[in-house]
Amino acid sequence: MVQNHRNQLKNHLRDLIMTRMIMQDQAAGLRNLRSFQSNDSARVFTIAGGKARIGKTSTVVNLATVLAKNGQRVLLIDESPCHNNICTQLGLQSRFDLLHVINRDKKLDQILLRGPENITVLSAMRGIHALNKLNSLEQDWLIKSFSELTESVDIVLIDTAMIGTTHVLPLSLASEQVMIVISGSAAALTGAYALIKIMSQQYTKQHFLILVNKVDSEAESLAIYQNLYKVTQQYLTVTLEFIGYIQSDEKLRTATQLCKPAIEAFPTSQAALCFRQLAHNILHSSCPDKYNGGIGNFMQRLIRTSHLSMANFTV
Repeated sequence: MVQNHRNQLKNHLRDLIMTRMIMQDQAAGLRNLRSFQSNDSARVFTIAGGKARIGKTSTVVNLATVLAKNGQRVLLIDESPCHNNICTQLGLQSRFDLLHVINRDKKLDQILLRGPENITVLSAMRGIHALNKLNSLEQDWLIKSFSELTESVDIVLIDTAMIGTTHVLPLSLASEQVMIVISGSAAALTGAYALIKIMSQQYTKQHFLILVNKVDSEAESLAIYQNLYKVTQQYLTVTLEFIGYIQSDEKLRTATQLCKPAIEAFPTSQAALCFRQLAHNILHSSCPDKYNGGIGNFMQRLIRTSHLSMANFTV
């Protein structure tokens, strides 16, 4: 009995030490990459999903928290409705949004919300749908406003809206990289495939990062990814890149209810470890569509893609 207790204690201590070592290694890697990227323009990632309640917003919030804790200056662009968006999960309250800037009621720096660490949040749902109505002078003014953020932002993460059926929105087409969140459910895989199909065949997006959420193990996540990979390789001309997985963890749900990222509320949880690895993988991911020009260049692309027929954005 005593020997069993000692063995259990040893195993517990070993797990704690391993967890701490992993966290330290990942943190060091992120800090090193931060200095490597300091002279580069911001990287822009859109996080999308082919199904509602797939965990996009939670992914954005926790990924941003890891990046910010390791020196990255992160801008979150939130296109989701207010009942379950980034502000809600961070315990912030948004009074103004991008539309106030477009209408020149507010300047851009007046509507940006300061989150924890190095995180800034921009509420953009109404503004995105107004971009295609801007004249050339209004477009130039908005691009100039966003260009002023170039020196203060390293990473842009975009949480796209899900309204009923799957939508391909201008934010996805304007981003350098699109990360699609999937799970093992048939609806999630079908929606993800449909999303990839329309973006590749109608809008020439060819490279996609794939995150597998709500799984019990890495092996399960790889099996789910392989299912999607086989179908896309058979019928589409695209490149998929497995970017990581998030293990099912009740503490992630608890953190959301506390309006805190799991990274902060439960830093040694399994979900937190997965998000740290995801942050590392994101920064080391390939980027075939690398753009130059920073945030202003992103806004210019966003304005152009907003003029595509909105009827075509529904899968």
